[in-house]
Amino acid sequence: MTGEKVTLTAEKETLLITLYARAGESRLPDSLLHDEYAARAVERVDYDFSRLKVDRNMMIGVSLRAHIFDAWTREFLARHPQATVLHLGCGLDSRVFRVDPGPGVRWFDVDYPEVIALRRRLYPARNDYTMIAASVTDPSWLESVPADRPTLIVAEGLFMYVGVEAVPWLIERLVTRFPGGELAFDGFSKLGARMVLRHQAVKATGASMHWTIEDPHELERQIPRLELLTDYRAYDPRGYDPKQMARMSWAARAAIKLFAAIPRLGKISRLLRYRY
Repeated sequence: MTGEKVTLTAEKETLLITLYARAGESRLPDSLLHDEYAARAVERVDYDFSRLKVDRNMMIGVSLRAHIFDAWTREFLARHPQATVLHLGCGLDSRVFRVDPGPGVRWFDVDYPEVIALRRRLYPARNDYTMIAASVTDPSWLESVPADRPTLIVAEGLFMYVGVEAVPWLIERLVTRFPGGELAFDGFSKLGARMVLRHQAVKATGASMHWTIEDPHELERQIPRLELLTDYRAYDPRGYDPKQMARMSWAARAAIKLFAAIPRLGKISRLLRYRY
């Protein structure tokens, strides 16, 4: 069987890094994520994943991050069984299938048209699940999302690739549109972005990063409707299970301890959740 040809480049191509990482972690005997949808998608894609050089440490790290966003999603839906989930820059993430929301939830996945076209070929349809083919910064697509329910907005691995001025504009537009809910995303400091761009997997795509975050409270000042709920720093044991981090190599574990001991390094990467 001929695989699905992939011609994504730059920032769009980075979705293949996380897809391959989640798929690889799910094939490990001690898998945390058990993402069978990602594993099957990788088997169907015609792409040389070896050029990304995704190792076991990255597989585990990416899956740990995804697991936290999955948990935040489940927590929100447990409190709001009649809700909307808006997954921005969804890429080939199978979160909607991993979380498997109940019948009262409307779920929207948003990404570029070529990404959504690939999703449609790789993943099945389901009830109350809609894919929107548009750039997240396109001013028109949001009108197609009803604004009558509590709304969880998830933007994992997205904002760092969006323009500096476009991120606060987009967030304000989103939280103004809906009656209330939560916003969950990740971000890098300037130092963190420079470090990530040197990683061989990201370098292979030619992607660039624009938006960074040094102080999560700055967004509260920019957008007063936001209230910071959760701030997990790089491999923060409050969010990242130490037992899971123990699955990484000794070198990776040593680096994590170093980052935790030096404040500037500990702030290079954050997982953030706000109420609005």
